Amino acid sequence: MRLDMGQIEVLDEISAQSLRAKTPLERLFIADSMLRLARLLIAASLRSQHPGWEEIAIQAEVVKRLSNGTH
Repeated sequence: MRLDMGQIEVLDEISAQSLRAKTPLERLFIADSMLRLARLLIAASLRSQHPGWEEIAIQAEVVKRLSNGTH
């Protein structure tokens, strides 16, 4: 597998086969779980880095980071 600057990750064939075997609902559940975890981890990191921030500011920054600054 060759990585280039435009490629973030390469999915190995075993993982790809596993995902192909899942139903659309199962894949959606996985994506939702990953998004929820990302939100939790980003929020925890922000709370650690900015202990004085109010929760509303933390959640706004989480949204901003997950939307690539387009929200």
